[in-house]
Amino acid sequence: MFFSKKLKKFKNINHCFFSRKEGISQGIYNSLNCGLGSRDKKEDVLKNLHIVSKKLEIRPENLFLMNQTHSNKAIVISGTNKHIQRIASDALITNQKNIAISVLTADCVPILIYDEINQIIACIHAGWKGALNGVIENTLNEIFKINKNNKINVVIGPCIETGNYEVGEEFYTRFIKESKKNKKFFFPSVEGKFLFNLRKYINFKFDKFEVNHIENISLDTFSDKENFFSYRRSKQMGEKDYGRCISVISLIND
Repeated sequence: MFFSKKLKKFKNINHCFFSRKEGISQGIYNSLNCGLGSRDKKEDVLKNLHIVSKKLEIRPENLFLMNQTHSNKAIVISGTNKHIQRIASDALITNQKNIAISVLTADCVPILIYDEINQIIACIHAGWKGALNGVIENTLNEIFKINKNNKINVVIGPCIETGNYEVGEEFYTRFIKESKKNKKFFFPSVEGKFLFNLRKYINFKFDKFEVNHIENISLDTFSDKENFFSYRRSKQMGEKDYGRCISVISLIND
């Protein structure tokens, strides 16, 4: 379990970037696999989600998951749609208390957000595709729609780090088409390959909105097998599937 020093200071929110530990799944999913989309036994995943709910001190039915597709879709949970536990999106925003919103990752970036003026929380699943296509911008704009006067705290969680994120020329070209300034997030590797700094790119997206309160939990999901699931590592090892870590944030009554 990993926590933000910044978010820990606020008594009206709970949060956690969960590791892969302290669950009940077996084999390649050992042990706190929270991915309902994985090939793990569904009953084991549900038990793991109950463990997460208990640690966050919320009822299991109040833990909201996303059906993540690397989109730029950001959904606001209000009083009218808070009965839907698994929402098709890659970001959730809410000001509803006593529910928890969550993001599942296995190398992509989990982001937790808290607007302390308006009591709004958000979570984002930011892989390269969602980040490039605007999931961060869409999330922030949804928050601004609720109230433009805000003080936003952003915590960027564990993800794959630069040295383990090798990409091809086609990948590089997509980012250069967005902006030539994106060259600064790439470093030459072997011929025709680049190393990509996803974390730095995510930070840049928030910098464009002049978000000043940003914290990074700079842990590498690829190299830290003990604590994190990793899509790339599982693929490299020839495993047929991979687990997902969960990151959660909730507003609680003062």
